[in-house]
Amino acid sequence: MANASSEEQARQQGESDLLSIMLRIRDEGELDFPINTTNIKAVIVDLFTAGTETISTAAEWVMSELIRNPEIMAKVQAEIRQAFNNKDPHEHEAQMDNLRYTRMVIKETLRLHPPVQILLPRLCRATCDIGGFEIVKGTRVIVNSWAMSRSTKYWEDPEEFSPERFVNSVIDYRGAHFEYLPFGSGRRMCPGSGFGVATLESIVYYFDWSLPSGMRPEDLDMRTAIGASARRKIQLQLVASPYEVPVKI
Repeated sequence: MANASSEEQARQQGESDLLSIMLRIRDEGELDFPINTTNIKAVIVDLFTAGTETISTAAEWVMSELIRNPEIMAKVQAEIRQAFNNKDPHEHEAQMDNLRYTRMVIKETLRLHPPVQILLPRLCRATCDIGGFEIVKGTRVIVNSWAMSRSTKYWEDPEEFSPERFVNSVIDYRGAHFEYLPFGSGRRMCPGSGFGVATLESIVYYFDWSLPSGMRPEDLDMRTAIGASARRKIQLQLVASPYEVPVKI
């Protein structure tokens, strides 16, 4: 009864969060394929899992590449701090379009270290030919995003971390360019890509970062551990020093 009461209260207040919407759809039962409480639980679990694991993995790889390339780190921090300088945190979102170099760094990191290296399986909708192989309709196809993003066929010096490769490139992470699919493509692509990118864009604003005493950038272990996401084999450990945010006068 408490759950039903909370749901009714949410409706009366006009709340439109995802959980309330799914509960309403369940109760109305107007879909051709009705959803039930078990379906809703599965969606919520997926959101929590995909919304934390992949973002934290991507953030760790971004920081790994930045700490290994101090000059790039300095450029990213300068760009972010100039864009956000003396602005209320609620105004930061409006400045995101000014972070051109930061976005190139994120693109390059996601190219080298896609959080999910093997995309979710797809079902072939029509018989076709790929690389001389006949793929029959109904075949389950698995796309290796990691291999494509490191292929010399599509990328020059693919093993090199070079954000500048995106200076005059129209390639982005929205799934329209099949040589670069860090979030997948089509209707089944990652729905949290926008949130993840926004999170990564502000990660270096409030702190200056350095390696623990005695470590050198070139000594950083960059091996990958394959699991639900392609995380670092050895977790990244950095020292954070608070950045003195200029006081707005």
